[in-house]
Amino acid sequence: MSHRREFSRQALAAAAALAAPQWLLAQGGPVEGQHYVRLNAPAPTSLPAGKKVEVVEFFWYGCPHCNTFEPLLDNWVRRLPPDVSFRRVHVGFGPQHQIHQKLHYALEELGLLETMHRKVFAAMHASANRRQLISDGDIAAFAKDSGADGDKLVAAMKSFGVNTKASRARQLSEAYKIDGVPALGVQGRYYTSGSLAGSLERMVAVAEFLIARARG
Repeated sequence: MSHRREFSRQALAAAAALAAPQWLLAQGGPVEGQHYVRLNAPAPTSLPAGKKVEVVEFFWYGCPHCNTFEPLLDNWVRRLPPDVSFRRVHVGFGPQHQIHQKLHYALEELGLLETMHRKVFAAMHASANRRQLISDGDIAAFAKDSGADGDKLVAAMKSFGVNTKASRARQLSEAYKIDGVPALGVQGRYYTSGSLAGSLERMVAVAEFLIARARG
């Protein structure tokens, strides 16, 4: 399972994305406990110099909703204000999640994340012969097919550095009380998700509301 809260996959039409602010106004704004959660104990943040608010996307490569969310997320991240820092955190709920978690951080360690991130999603969700990317052999073959060094990638997945990053990612997920993906955490104080907000587009709108609140 990609998450423990089920919600319907929403079409990522541009019109729907633009409608999100109108929805917020019509509903009088997001409601705590209904559209987002405030953490009882703040989660740690990692803010670069000059940034004021951190946004974290919690995701899993095997999650169809995360795959669907990618185009909308990319468009939104490009429009974030200069004072907002964004980063992705791959969850590690169970053994299969943790394999993909190490794949994500191995790509990061090797400087391949920018070019390979969407390719992982495509291999698992968009291709005619979908790949689970669970075994070393399948991951190495995928990397080779994508123009990367498969043996080097598999070795990196087993490295101390990647294991450390994966452990920290699981700790942050636990600190945010994340039990489903995709989800957006804001400033270590709040989180929202598609199931809480009602759709992927509304999740983004709620996150914008929380960013404004975090500034205050």
